[in-house]
Amino acid sequence: MTSPWYKSLSSVFGLRGLLFFILGVVALVTILAPLTSNSYEASSALVPNVYSNYRRIKEQAALDYLDLRSLSLGTTLKEFPLCGKERESYVPCYNVTANLLAGLQEGDELDRHCEFERDKERCVVRPPKDYKIPLRWPLGRDIIWSGNVKITKDQLLSSGTVTTRLMLLEENQITFHSEDGLISDGVKDYARQIAEMIGLGSDTEFAQAGIRTVLDIGCGFGSFGAHLVSLKMMPICIAEFEATGSQVQLALERGLPAMIGNFFSKQLPYPALSFDMVHCAHCGTTWDIKDAMLLLEVDRVLKPGGYFVLTSPTNKAQGNLPDTKKTSISTRVNELSKKICWSLTGQQDETFLWQKTVDSSCYSSRSEASIPLCKEGDSVPYYHPLVPCISGTTSKRWIPIQNRSDVSLTTSAELEIHGKCFFLFLIHSFRFTWYLQFLNVSGLKPEEYLEDTQVWRSALKNYWSLLTPLIFSDHPKRPGDEDPLPPFNMIRNVMDMNARFGNLNSALLDQGKSAWVMNVVPVNARNTLPIILDRGFAGVLHDWCEPFPTYPRTYDMLHANELLTLLSSERCSLMDLFLEMDRILRPEGWVVISDKLGVIEMARALATRVRWEARVIDLQDGSDQRLLVCQKPFLKK
Repeated sequence: MTSPWYKSLSSVFGLRGLLFFILGVVALVTILAPLTSNSYEASSALVPNVYSNYRRIKEQAALDYLDLRSLSLGTTLKEFPLCGKERESYVPCYNVTANLLAGLQEGDELDRHCEFERDKERCVVRPPKDYKIPLRWPLGRDIIWSGNVKITKDQLLSSGTVTTRLMLLEENQITFHSEDGLISDGVKDYARQIAEMIGLGSDTEFAQAGIRTVLDIGCGFGSFGAHLVSLKMMPICIAEFEATGSQVQLALERGLPAMIGNFFSKQLPYPALSFDMVHCAHCGTTWDIKDAMLLLEVDRVLKPGGYFVLTSPTNKAQGNLPDTKKTSISTRVNELSKKICWSLTGQQDETFLWQKTVDSSCYSSRSEASIPLCKEGDSVPYYHPLVPCISGTTSKRWIPIQNRSDVSLTTSAELEIHGKCFFLFLIHSFRFTWYLQFLNVSGLKPEEYLEDTQVWRSALKNYWSLLTPLIFSDHPKRPGDEDPLPPFNMIRNVMDMNARFGNLNSALLDQGKSAWVMNVVPVNARNTLPIILDRGFAGVLHDWCEPFPTYPRTYDMLHANELLTLLSSERCSLMDLFLEMDRILRPEGWVVISDKLGVIEMARALATRVRWEARVIDLQDGSDQRLLVCQKPFLKK
């Protein structure tokens, strides 16, 4: 029964007025609470960072409330100001100076630390003065504009890495030559050498060995990854944050999957048993420090029967031992590999190949002095501290990669692990035809998966039909440009911000689009990342209340399906989310948001604040779902 108090307030304010009255009281309490808490103020001097962040969140909540109130009253919201030149290549959460001041050391200061982010101005990151729209794929894979990346000719020529042989700097372009440099005989010969050590006839047979996903650590400028992409494989480059000459920025500019990532002190944001191969060519990692936890992290993400490739000078000594006792990196890795059930299966020149065991019982037969096994839990591996133990040995996903006879043919045993359902993959005209045999539903339901697959096959066709008239009618071609081909050739790097099962990625492949997708699974959603990775797609866990680990202007299209509704109950600021989306989206890039009508109206107002051109589209299906299609303008200097 409705209380008299509620009725009296409703009669005075009305329903909308009552809502804002309640929100106003909450906001005022949030702002004024610390003014009456002397005891907290007194103790805050001991933890200034915690108090500063606490106060910033409250102030941010108050600003968000005032902005949303203006939106609901029909008041025009002001555009965010443009950032200064110093933030053209801004990457949050990687402030080494602040990390050192916070007392982090021994490599921990190089890791991602969003908790030490200071108060920052809300502004739109501008492109550099010489920025140009990337060339269309596949030409953009081999030629990029030098003004789009933070690297100079002097830095390029003085870097001293073998990967510089892959690049030529000519006027305002950087040209990559795939036949030169990773090792003296070229990338193709290098890949063939790895294939031969596995026992294959050529690198075109990687799929026959069950190898389709490769984690490339310290990937240089992406030439090995570019070659793997040509073989229809999925490499993901990770490299530490670099203020200039970034490997990740160059790889993404070439249209290759990459993200900032290292594991000096924290786990990578991937579940155990995620990759078929881990590759390190002159990546600079010292594998035997910290009780070998760096090598154990490689073992954690490597699938049973998977391979670790290390290309490193055999005569390079390391450690603080006397000269007579110094050993090469490969020798130390080989000594450690015996303790974690790896076997050295091949060596040619400076390249070594280890294979992870396919038999989980190997760990119980080791000596007592071996590295212990981890106590497996259900926690999501989102930047957790490194662990000095072996992970994944009791996982239901312990399935050797060699059990696959082909990339596109997967046995029922491989996918029994997801919700206790069997997925049977059959090939028809080089595409997947999916058949699901329901055994025991305790998580993922077959009908849910099938429905999601069909929805995205249909939705993708609608997306392109919506984008095409926008591109051709609202966006005239640039001077000197030929008439563009259909939109998929203008979009290469795609991010699905709430990917679920990765079916947008699957639909792109089915329809022959020349795009790759970074499938992001939010940490506050159901963890479907293992499904995505087991399908051979790129993916990562991420908390959208924090910035994404990438450089500005690295994605051509962002897709968010019901992400805003998902985040509505979180501590996130949607305004900060839109600023972050704008930061990672290239000029003239696209944003497609699908959500409920009320959320879409709010999103449209926020889109105008970051200067996007935005249109709300009614799907005409009788639901309250709407699409918000936006394009980021090219802000000239």
